[in-house]
Amino acid sequence: MLEGENLLPLAQLDADYTARATVSPDRFAAIMGLYQSLSDQALELPHGRTGIEFCRQTGLKLDLFGTVPGQARPLVLFLHGGYWRALSREQSRFAAPMLAACGVACAVPDYRLAPGVSITEIIDDCRRALGWLWHNAEALGIDRDRILVTGSSAGGHLAAAVAQPGWQAGAGLPDQPLCACLPVSGLFELSPLAACHVQEWMRFTPAELSQSPLLHPPQGLRGALALAAGKGEAAGFHRQTAAFSAATGWPVREVDGRNHFDVILDLTDRDSALSHLLLGLL
Repeated sequence: MLEGENLLPLAQLDADYTARATVSPDRFAAIMGLYQSLSDQALELPHGRTGIEFCRQTGLKLDLFGTVPGQARPLVLFLHGGYWRALSREQSRFAAPMLAACGVACAVPDYRLAPGVSITEIIDDCRRALGWLWHNAEALGIDRDRILVTGSSAGGHLAAAVAQPGWQAGAGLPDQPLCACLPVSGLFELSPLAACHVQEWMRFTPAELSQSPLLHPPQGLRGALALAAGKGEAAGFHRQTAAFSAATGWPVREVDGRNHFDVILDLTDRDSALSHLLLGLL
């Protein structure tokens, strides 16, 4: 477990991993509304494709935006948050218009949600999405040498899990098919979550805890960054980001004036610090 977290009272641990408590109900509802309305704008992009099945076994689908016929564009693979139990690609397309305007494609996959499936199955879903995109890159108009994975909160965990070593050969991929990883407000050590209220819907097993990204840092990336949201972030997420930074050597960049939920919306603005960081990694 993260140093010192096993000494925290349960009530403190619960509070430190309750991101919803950092914003008012009205503010949370407004941000979720922005997720949807800004995501809907992506549907107006030319050449966008929605509902592409990437896994026949599960029937999971992804949306792909920003590709242009005859070009091979860099790709951002965006993995949504929601504490592994909420949201979908339909509320998570919001970065696609900004990226398309910068010549970058964006893929937003669904993954199965807890408690219906385990964290192992959720990670497998995200890795399958990357594998499908990499293997079909030429047909899709993607530059497979410039694929970046990002996501916030649970999506930040999943981005790190997709980038960590040990699974790629089984999917017919090179040791590191990604060029960069940008987890935003992520979770990298699962043990504290198994010790608090999150265990109610995640039901982590000891084997799953041993696969935490903090224990298996990603390797072979040309660019990487761990990022937290600044003063508005819940304390547990700050500790997780600091620990992951220490384990990987990746720098931490904080975004002033943003909270756990709205920091990722900075990817709708090409002039934001977060967008500059992401585009620089590509």
